[in-house]
Amino acid sequence: MSTTIKPRPAPPDWSVEPTTARLVLADGTVIEGEGLGATGSAVGEVCFNTAITGYQEILSDPSYAGQIITFTFPHVGNVGTNTEDSETSNLAMRSGVRGCVLRASVTEPSNYRSGEHLDAWLKARGIIAIAGIDTRALTARIREGGMPNGVIAHEPSGKFDIAKLKADAKAWPGLIGMDLVPDVTCGQSYTWDQMRWAWGKGYGRQEGPEHHVVAIDYGLKRNILRCLASAGARVTVLPATATAEDVLARKPDGVFLSNGPGDPAATGVYAVPQIRKLVASGLPVFGICLGHQMLALALGARTSKMHQGHHGANHPVKDNTTGKVEITSMNHGFAVDRDSLPAGVTETHVSLFDGSNCGIRLDGKPVFSVQYHPEASPGPQDSHYLFVRFANLMRERAGKPAVPERQ
Repeated sequence: MSTTIKPRPAPPDWSVEPTTARLVLADGTVIEGEGLGATGSAVGEVCFNTAITGYQEILSDPSYAGQIITFTFPHVGNVGTNTEDSETSNLAMRSGVRGCVLRASVTEPSNYRSGEHLDAWLKARGIIAIAGIDTRALTARIREGGMPNGVIAHEPSGKFDIAKLKADAKAWPGLIGMDLVPDVTCGQSYTWDQMRWAWGKGYGRQEGPEHHVVAIDYGLKRNILRCLASAGARVTVLPATATAEDVLARKPDGVFLSNGPGDPAATGVYAVPQIRKLVASGLPVFGICLGHQMLALALGARTSKMHQGHHGANHPVKDNTTGKVEITSMNHGFAVDRDSLPAGVTETHVSLFDGSNCGIRLDGKPVFSVQYHPEASPGPQDSHYLFVRFANLMRERAGKPAVPERQ
């Protein structure tokens, strides 16, 4: 049997075939590359993420709304995408991510769970991508100078109005003072009973819930809902504009404040007064990410913009209540100012990278929150105890015995 081996295609001659994408920074820097995903242009804040797995979960995380994500791991897209791993919980399936920057071109997927090529997945969600970039140099630039505003553009013809792209990047006001939650919250309430994924079984269903949790959706991730269900909860999800009265009318056993994008002070204009009422109700309250930041605001603390943010799945955090260290997933460009925490609010978690605040607890009340994402499983289950901690607060309020936080 004879075999014909096709020659490997020669690399494109850029003098004949122009590059099809640009990343233009607010200072006028223009970076060329190859476009994939959606076409057009989008403006946002350029950040970097150091995770080596989970690109689909990252790109579908609503907390990244308004941002262009630079992946430091070079091989993104090589396991394709599937219908199970997207984190966006709104019906539009759009996370608000403005674009992504890649080192290497996306290869054909090689994984038994893959159902779609990353390029097609990006197109379907309106996300522009650029490949062939020196992401190490771009990451070093962000570390030194902070997260710049920029425009990512994809045009198959290779023809760009560079002057306009520079002007758009320079004119974008940035994330400070920007409320992006309306772009990613749900349009109406719904219920959730799907539990965490298990090998060989897939997702289970919570058929005997012990608690009823109302989750306020500021950009909620699906796996947070699954973790709540796995901790024994039937979950009702309400939009970000829900009032405390809307929440309490559902007669919950506990309230969850979700993750989300943008400036917590901007979203807090309408959310913080409602959170204060929920804290005053005496119900257990648990917040994550943006929910953590706005809970801190409601309790009298301040938030501030970070230089480069925390974006990755290798962040060590110490739980001051137990002395244990967990490896966490983080995605935030704002942080709670630990020096602004008022009396009666205890810092429960701290970043071992830079000492920034990663968790708080209201003394004498069943109210706590963390900055990182315990549902993201980088440990892989280092932080799942927090959902049990929340469930135990609901059990305590109902006069029931607690269960061990760590199994």
